[in-house]
Amino acid sequence: MIDLHTHTLLSDGELLPSELVRRYKVLGYKAVAITDHIDESNAELIIPKIVAVSKKLSKDSGIKVIPGAELTHVPAKDIKALVKKVRSLGARIVLAHGETIAEPVAPGTNRRAIQCGINILTHPGLITLKDARLAAKSGVYLEITTRRGHAFTNGHVAKIAKLAKAKLVLSSDSHSPDDILKPAFAEKIAMGAGLTKADVSAMHKNAQDIVNKIS
Repeated sequence: MIDLHTHTLLSDGELLPSELVRRYKVLGYKAVAITDHIDESNAELIIPKIVAVSKKLSKDSGIKVIPGAELTHVPAKDIKALVKKVRSLGARIVLAHGETIAEPVAPGTNRRAIQCGINILTHPGLITLKDARLAAKSGVYLEITTRRGHAFTNGHVAKIAKLAKAKLVLSSDSHSPDDILKPAFAEKIAMGAGLTKADVSAMHKNAQDIVNKIS
């Protein structure tokens, strides 16, 4: 399994990157992306650190570590420029913090993020069919999350993604050790959203496709 959405104490996570990666390795994951929360205030401070530690951990830990960023509560008008900036700083995968019902994300964030060349729209909440179709057309993946609170709308996301033919990925949005799940349990959460075993297999393939594309 591959997890493309995690956080360390470089933003609001609890673990050092080294411990985070070690925990994923022990559970049998093949790859993990470090995608700490980023806005204009900390991009230049955090992204180079993630890039450097990801390179070292990939070499030393026996698991592929991908440097990334989750653009979080960024004003819609600033998303495009920030996507470009974090990529120029070395982020290989760019996520945008979607309109989860668990936080007061500004309306319109989902659509603008999809338009700006991100890889994954995380926990997109009550995403509209129109926006899901835009994601499908733009090659942006939608997230099924195992994270508490954000997972409340997994069923809606799964349903709308199928209607729109948008591709899904399964991620943890891990912030603490308890969020790092055994692959079999993460898959059960996805199936609890109404997805089938075939859908889960497709999500694993989608994650691998992303890794292959950005590597």
